[in-house]
Amino acid sequence: MIAQEVQTNVPPDTRELGHRYDGVAKVTGRAKYAAEFPVKGVAYGHIVTATIPAGEVASIDTSAAERASGVHNVLTPFNAPRVTVSGNVNILQDTTVYFSGQPIAVIVARSLPEARQAAKLLRITYKEQPAKLGFHAHLADARPPGRGRETRRGDPDASLAKAAVVIDNIYSTPIENHNPMEPHATIASWDGDKLEVYDATQGISGTQGTLARTFGIPQANVHVINPYVGGGFGCKGYTWSHTVLACMAAKVAGRPVKIALDRGQMFGPVGSRPNTYQHIKLAAASDGKLLLQHHESTCYTSLIQDWVEGAAGQTSLMYDSESLFTEHKVVPLNLGMGTWMRAPGESTGSFGLEVALDELAEKLNMDPVQLRLINYAEKNPENGKPWSSKHLREAYSQAADRFGWSKRNAKPGQMREGDLLIGYGMATANYGAGRSPSSAIVRIQPNGRVYVGIGTQDLGTGTYTILAQSVAQALNMDPSLVDVKLGDTTLPRSGGSGGSTTAASVCPAVYEAAVAAKVKLAQVAVADPHSPFHGANADDLDTRDGQLYLKSTMAKAGADPESITALIARNGGEAIEATATSQLAPDRDTFTSHSWGAVFVEVAVNAHTHMPLVRRAVATYDIGTLLNKKTGTNQLSGGIVWGIGMALHEEAHIDHRYGRTINENFAEYHVPVNADVHEIDVTCLNIPDYKFNQLGCRGIGEIGITGVAAAISNAIYNATGKRVRDLPITLDKLMA
Repeated sequence: MIAQEVQTNVPPDTRELGHRYDGVAKVTGRAKYAAEFPVKGVAYGHIVTATIPAGEVASIDTSAAERASGVHNVLTPFNAPRVTVSGNVNILQDTTVYFSGQPIAVIVARSLPEARQAAKLLRITYKEQPAKLGFHAHLADARPPGRGRETRRGDPDASLAKAAVVIDNIYSTPIENHNPMEPHATIASWDGDKLEVYDATQGISGTQGTLARTFGIPQANVHVINPYVGGGFGCKGYTWSHTVLACMAAKVAGRPVKIALDRGQMFGPVGSRPNTYQHIKLAAASDGKLLLQHHESTCYTSLIQDWVEGAAGQTSLMYDSESLFTEHKVVPLNLGMGTWMRAPGESTGSFGLEVALDELAEKLNMDPVQLRLINYAEKNPENGKPWSSKHLREAYSQAADRFGWSKRNAKPGQMREGDLLIGYGMATANYGAGRSPSSAIVRIQPNGRVYVGIGTQDLGTGTYTILAQSVAQALNMDPSLVDVKLGDTTLPRSGGSGGSTTAASVCPAVYEAAVAAKVKLAQVAVADPHSPFHGANADDLDTRDGQLYLKSTMAKAGADPESITALIARNGGEAIEATATSQLAPDRDTFTSHSWGAVFVEVAVNAHTHMPLVRRAVATYDIGTLLNKKTGTNQLSGGIVWGIGMALHEEAHIDHRYGRTINENFAEYHVPVNADVHEIDVTCLNIPDYKFNQLGCRGIGEIGITGVAAAISNAIYNATGKRVRDLPITLDKLMA
């Protein structure tokens, strides 16, 4: 039956859209981002931020700024409208300063240069208080977060006592910043109590709800528009202060207001990845079997609210061991809030755990891949539940063969090419598979094209492309004939784009809606006396390439296919429309879903300059159905590039006197460039996970970064004999 097709296994070999759906719009400039929409009469807002890390704003003399050219309004904590504070925002509701860089005023002016000039005329006085800065200086203040994050199984002490080999070390990662190409931006305008917002966000529905609560208006009165996002990586997952302040400023000014953050304001006010200080202890028997995994992680948290980088979380399910202890603690500091950053927890935690495993393998005189296979978790060690699908063994084997792992010399410093020390390293990648209920609408149009609408967003990951493919798969049609609309809260509601949930949530929704539209189309044909399928069983009909046909000639022998456009024209000429909501699997509590991967890296380290270079990265991923080869492998390759940045480049330096990020620009906050990125070889097993959803797909936005920093670190050790446990791995650490 057509109506039951969504419950069956969908073949993964559907026709792919060979190009990115949104590619032409982006390269020709037709794609508009949040700050680019032409809004009549728009004014420009500029956020003024605190220059002290702790204390209070005692006063702000705005008189000179208010008289400056082009200035409409100046908002401060002393005159801003009172609203409901929700979450992590600093929106001029009090005078307390929690961190340097916190918003303390907004200038609204005719142009951005005039707003910035007026900001210089503000006379701000503070009541400064001693600040808590310097993570290591305050480690003694570490405490459990508001919601405890501790897990334990077995008897850790007994397991440790009988171990033949023990690894006990500290591994650390620095504060990192997202820095997408598109900075955060918002344009807000009011019409009475109705609010329209163009916002660079990873969740239009979340932004809609937050703004409705903040301003005390019905959610239906908030319209959020966001067709394209120039990268998010987690930092656009919250509704931050600038979005609320743009709406507040527009209300006060009585005109639309645009606020776009400058690059320096991307460091602090919109979150960062907190540092981690990880104490890892691994104890094993002489055959390599893990007896104990002990992983404690401490990170900084802001004084606004607790946010935890869950670095130890993945340790509890990665490998099988008889005992385990994990714990998270936080050190409150006068810094901006932590937030999600690509693979939050897994990326930082996999560095510590996977380097520790490499050290354990060396101590056991065992191949690192073999050690991982010995401790392979056939089911979830946390709860004993089976995996919905797991093919990590195949990923190890395939990636190792492509890489040439068998040629590795386990003894450090033995592989050399002239002045270059060559090293091989590997690590496991993993990330949880999640999804959320999502709704979609599909219309089979009178002209033969198909429209799909869903209230999600495309972060540049290829969501437009895979939505078009999912509809085309359901209707057996060319995906280039599918028109996709998203990024608008007037469309059926979907979840946010975070936690690698988008594809797994929205693609089943549009697939189900397309199947429902196909059912309605079949019913029209069956009821039409002029259709060759009049009186047939609707369940026996299907579509292909713009035609309706019998799946079996048994039901209506000899019937020819019928043009869908002709059928619609003969029956009123109205589009055939259907909506659907994709629900979570009813038996989801009986299994665990994760994605897996194996990452192998070759590095070359100059013996004289100590400059490291990642020459090759080879990875194989078990991510369920690969919906689109181009967008999927691009995502995974991009994650590997992020891993290179994490391993060798990225680090935010905080001034311990003033609490400001010293390197708040691209000149000094280093990210990988073309010269740092060489051969990247990514493949996917492409084994569908139909237990997880009917398309067999899991999200891939974050797994690509996990394990990469550890594989690079392990390769550098293999090349040089220098074990660096503190990221990033810079020249000074290799020379020490």
